[in-house]
Amino acid sequence: MKIAFIGTGVMGTGIVNNFLKNGQEVTVYNRTKAHAQKLLDSGAKWADSAAEATLNHDFIFTMVGFPKDVEENYFGPKGILSVAKTGQILIDMTTSTPTLAKKIAATGEKIGIGVLDAPVSGGDIGARDGKLTTMVGGDLASYHKALPILASVSKKVNYFGAAGNGQHAKMANQIMIASTMLGLAEWLTYAKASGLDLQETLDTLSAGGADNWSMDTYAPRILKGDFQPGFYAKHLLKDLRIALDEADKLQLDLPATKLAEQLYAKLTDDKGLGDLGTQAIIKLWKQWA
Repeated sequence: MKIAFIGTGVMGTGIVNNFLKNGQEVTVYNRTKAHAQKLLDSGAKWADSAAEATLNHDFIFTMVGFPKDVEENYFGPKGILSVAKTGQILIDMTTSTPTLAKKIAATGEKIGIGVLDAPVSGGDIGARDGKLTTMVGGDLASYHKALPILASVSKKVNYFGAAGNGQHAKMANQIMIASTMLGLAEWLTYAKASGLDLQETLDTLSAGGADNWSMDTYAPRILKGDFQPGFYAKHLLKDLRIALDEADKLQLDLPATKLAEQLYAKLTDDKGLGDLGTQAIIKLWKQWA
């Protein structure tokens, strides 16, 4: 089995490392080759384009930044669909739009190619440790074929049905994450302003009903002054905007998600801190600036 992986950012690097550790043959492509160098040093092969990576591989994964990057890597002149052949399975792990996932799947169906949208949750630690939660939509037969390789880097894989539904499930995930990140920033700010010992407060809250993944993962980083990205703030902002757009289509009002989008926009667009991790949202409060 031969795997191609397009996109070697924080998450993609962790996933590919696990494929390599599992003995898989992996070819990678990234817009900037230097960002893939550690994977090349670990045994991955290099391709000069998404199209070249696609040739003669069984599974072609993509995990890039934004929907426009997904569009380019699939439909561009040197994109995946310019050379993909019947029997291959294309798996987009980018958090992207359900509409684009459906477009890729429809194109793949016309030429006999299996397509899955399979965004993940778990951040850099989940990717590193092979313990992602993977949400899948798309062709059922392709899902069953891909399940062993998805399971090899996941603690849980769930199939949600038609193309685009994996992305819908990820939007539900991001809506929840956004609220917990704001809660994390506000309790830390409140505790700091009131003079509490922050580590002791964290230890106490983690043992009670306030415990959650965002707090367990990011509060220790904040207390160490570590704002490196396990997941980029600019990518969460992108996800929140997708979620709100989809909510509009469903005639839903999501006020908490709107607030999170406004605050992450302030962090990313106004303060220029989008390349920091999502935990950098706390920098909007003067106690942490």
